Amino acid sequence: MKTEDLGAKPFFMVLARDRRHVEGKIADLEELGVPFLIVCGERINHPTIVYREAKGKWDAINFGSCFIPKESRVIVLNDVDTKIHNFEHALSHLNTKVDLVYCKVNVSKGPQTKFYRIADPIRRRFHIFASGELMLMKRNVFERVLPIPPCIAEDSYILFKALELGYHAHFCTEAYTTTERTTNAEEEEAYKSRTTLGIYQALTYSRPPPWIRAFYKLLPATAPLLALAGDEGKAWMRGVSKAVKANITNKHPTKF
Repeated sequence: MKTEDLGAKPFFMVLARDRRHVEGKIADLEELGVPFLIVCGERINHPTIVYREAKGKWDAINFGSCFIPKESRVIVLNDVDTKIHNFEHALSHLNTKVDLVYCKVNVSKGPQTKFYRIADPIRRRFHIFASGELMLMKRNVFERVLPIPPCIAEDSYILFKALELGYHAHFCTEAYTTTERTTNAEEEEAYKSRTTLGIYQALTYSRPPPWIRAFYKLLPATAPLLALAGDEGKAWMRGVSKAVKANITNKHPTKF
């Protein structure tokens, strides 16, 4: 099957905690010329927006799935606070060998710039975590991973579950999103704690390939090596340690 055989235009589901960035996202998607739905935690009177109390992205996706047109063959998940670049490249990968695509994230400043410089070369070969800022999948994949369980890292859950089910994933670097993230080590530590805990949550609900599970079993022991990356690395190390402790003590928040 070639990309053009996938039927109607891809359908975007955008996740928004509140009204911030919503107006700009609507303009971006209208310029892209794709059908879309925004699941928003704040009531806004607009034909493409549905209200859902902000419980977590996992809940927003489950809720929004009810509104996806039956003819849509490709589902795209997108965060509201992002700008999409070169989307066609991501779409072109959805062929017979690729069922799910997640895309590179570019941040202009802050600790995340160094983090992605380290993580992205690894992700080109090993799917250790996903980026839900822009994620595309064939409809049958989307339907099979639903419902998404209560999980902070809903993007990695989708990736891990798809791999468990035998689907093929691709990390796309030609298509990417630009966004803003943390600006200092303190924010980065808290962010890394949440995202890492979310991945451990995702692993409790899925059975990805053994090497992924082994990677995260070894992470607590190898986390001190992150300190070699300077202040940012020390923040990652502390964040990972907090996540591991929270996972062990079953402190599992589900709202990002």
